[in-house]
Amino acid sequence: MAITIPIRPAGAAPQSGKLTPPGATLTSLPPLSVYVHVPWCVRKCPYCDFNSHAAPTEIPERAYLDALRADLEQALPSIWGRQVISVFLGGGTPSLLSPAALDELLGMLRAYLNLWPDAEITMEANPGTAEAGRFLDYAASGVNRLSLGIQSFDDAQLKKLGRIHTADQARAAIEMAQRAVDRVNLDLMFALPGQDLDGCMRDLNKAVSYGTEHLSYYHLTLEPNTVFAKYPPELPDDDTSAAMQDAIEERLNLAGLQRYEVSAYAKPGARSRHNLNYWEFGDYLGIGPGAHGKLSFHDRIVREARLRNPESWMAAAVRRDGSHLAETRQVGPEELPFEFMLNALRLKAGVPATLFEERTGMSLAALSRPLADATSRGLLDADPTRLCASALGWRFLNDLQEMFL
Repeated sequence: MAITIPIRPAGAAPQSGKLTPPGATLTSLPPLSVYVHVPWCVRKCPYCDFNSHAAPTEIPERAYLDALRADLEQALPSIWGRQVISVFLGGGTPSLLSPAALDELLGMLRAYLNLWPDAEITMEANPGTAEAGRFLDYAASGVNRLSLGIQSFDDAQLKKLGRIHTADQARAAIEMAQRAVDRVNLDLMFALPGQDLDGCMRDLNKAVSYGTEHLSYYHLTLEPNTVFAKYPPELPDDDTSAAMQDAIEERLNLAGLQRYEVSAYAKPGARSRHNLNYWEFGDYLGIGPGAHGKLSFHDRIVREARLRNPESWMAAAVRRDGSHLAETRQVGPEELPFEFMLNALRLKAGVPATLFEERTGMSLAALSRPLADATSRGLLDADPTRLCASALGWRFLNDLQEMFL
């Protein structure tokens, strides 16, 4: 999934009275990833706030691929000549695409982009529909990492979450994915409606039993503009949720999966290259309806957001109507420190302090006051060579991140 930062309307000025650090120039550009959004799902889940839409009887693959090609062609001048280290096909449910459509999509990316020979190419997929049997076809087209939306192995919980698959279908999908590719991630949730610690551990132990290299474990949250926000289920209290989080980390550590990001656990060498690029404030081109992007140039950093509605996006893309296809804004120097730290502090080991200047073009002095304050309060590691939350800061990460606003 892509990481989104709120976009201020074009031309809007920063709040008055704020100290604006001087602009700076990037001496080198960061790594570049590509995110492709496929907006359709069989059914929208009640907790989901992603740009996903219930699929029509027949997905308009031809119109979607033509629009995606037009979107990519219009974006090329912004990334011309740059190497792409990873591709992530997210949604929605990208695995609803036919093998032929997916093959054409990846062929398009290879034709237009300078993909690394060993680029990580991840595809999100959901169990419970016929696409699980297509995994071998997707792998033959170039997908080398599958991310499965399992969420739970408990049929009662899956029903509460509005998932269309069963626990048996989840298990079958994992086995098929492991036969198709070497790299498999399982997406799971905890602190589910009515869930207790024992239920959480049953899910966790089942996930561990498959030996996959990577787990994404998310705390269920009630996001605005979702069915769950309007009709909230009864969730575990904060103490129970915290106990679940501690138990998850301890159990996965014993299984050889170390927590390296707020919601990500991996075996050695198996961290998601694509997601790491987000957290390390790398660049990413987002194409497809609702896709977000961040692109650096030597004199500026730009954020983009494509039109969310699939039909509107397809129409604007094929019209070559760039002014309506995406909203674009330059990230001001007063915003860069917070945006960098918002991402970097999600990594448990943080980032080298030198990465701030490398990725923003600004001196670390721009952070001197909040760095000193966070360190004095014990929320930031005292090592001056790294920007890293302390154990206490990791517990209160939102508070730590807000200090850099």
